[in-house]
Amino acid sequence: MTSRTDALKRFAAVTFVFLLAVVLTATVRSPSSPAAAAPLSWTVYHGSAAGTGVASSLRTIDTSRREWTSPELDGQLYGEPLVYADEILVATEHDTVYALSSRNGSVRWRRHLAPPVPSSRLPCGNISPFVGVTGTPVVDPRRNEVFVVADELVRGRPQHRLVGLNALTGALELNQGVDPPRSDPSALLQRTGLTLDAGRVVFGFGGNYGDCGAYRGRVAAVGEGGGRAIYFTVDARGDQREGAIWMGGAAPVVDARGNIWVSVGNGSATSAQSTYDDSDAVLELSSTLRLEQYFAPTSWYQDNASDADLSMAPALLSNGYVVASGKSRIVYLVNAARLGGIGGQSASLESACGNDIDGGAAVLGTTVFLPCLNGPVAVRVSASPASVSMLWSASAGGGPPIVAAGEVWTLGSDGVLYGLDPATGSIRQRASVGVAANHFPTPGIGDNLLLVTSSNRVIAFRATPGG
Repeated sequence: MTSRTDALKRFAAVTFVFLLAVVLTATVRSPSSPAAAAPLSWTVYHGSAAGTGVASSLRTIDTSRREWTSPELDGQLYGEPLVYADEILVATEHDTVYALSSRNGSVRWRRHLAPPVPSSRLPCGNISPFVGVTGTPVVDPRRNEVFVVADELVRGRPQHRLVGLNALTGALELNQGVDPPRSDPSALLQRTGLTLDAGRVVFGFGGNYGDCGAYRGRVAAVGEGGGRAIYFTVDARGDQREGAIWMGGAAPVVDARGNIWVSVGNGSATSAQSTYDDSDAVLELSSTLRLEQYFAPTSWYQDNASDADLSMAPALLSNGYVVASGKSRIVYLVNAARLGGIGGQSASLESACGNDIDGGAAVLGTTVFLPCLNGPVAVRVSASPASVSMLWSASAGGGPPIVAAGEVWTLGSDGVLYGLDPATGSIRQRASVGVAANHFPTPGIGDNLLLVTSSNRVIAFRATPGG
């Protein structure tokens, strides 16, 4: 009896080891296995809620030839290409959302939402001939849903509407107005990318180029299933205006706690005697849009008067610091735990760029690649003592950079895509793609492709996985 029992125990032990090996083989895949090399999705501006703009799973990108070029789409492209479930998702200023095949760029589906707003119907601006979807959409993979904010002509008047579509079919799932109460929709531009936080779609409102009309900057949040929108309003007093949330098209940044970070443009308060109005600032908001803390330069009112406000998305670093900059070309380093209010910076770097710094940055460790219009600028952050120092300044590109396959990628106003050495800023690769309509075009990554936009096409280059 004992011998039989021992045999059964040995059989059970061998069986357990075998099954455990099977489970571990299925769970811990080798780097060369197909599942480990699964194509990367890119479902939000700069690839993550934190907006880091880094794709670490690619080994090489080849720009010597195009993998494909999409057909002409029906309007200009201002957003970053997104990638989800072997589709490239983009939206046009003609209020049309497209899903393109990641294999060859052909149109899988398209959904025209509504008539866009003719630019002639707006009091000012520099998007022409139509204003439709300007901000980069966002995809919620759990819902298979893509969200956009469309500027639509409704009964002859502009109106901003949050639209949710099935990302696989284009079927309409959500359509509701999101213009803030008592606002003038013709004076508002929804310029930021969209992001997701705590079950809500989050985005910013600013004004049209030229800051005409009586608008106020706002951060908006709407439940993914619809419902009442909530807002945080800049320049909220009755005699105030402006304070755009625009950030060169970057999306609000969401930290690990679910708090929301934005930079604010110039407000209407322009003298030292003015009451501070939340303008020219980095704001940290709760997921319910309660103001937690802020930073503003001591020159905030002068920046407002000279249009020298903060205009890049806050760059959150893992060492607890935040980098911010803009049209003043001064780089500010602030402590994320204690933004410090007016003049609260821990360090600063003067004259980092010969032009404006607009859009989303890329963050790689303690190095931040800033979106200078003359070409990306690399700065390094130290925590003890707190400091920010220049590494290099590139003379090529200028659109908000991303990092992939060991290179910094930026699209210039000359219609050329550049791959830069992250250590020196020197040019490693370049490819002509056609001039973009967007003033701050930024590449996207996904499904083993690097994707860029020209005025109304998407261009793809092949990437090799492997990290």
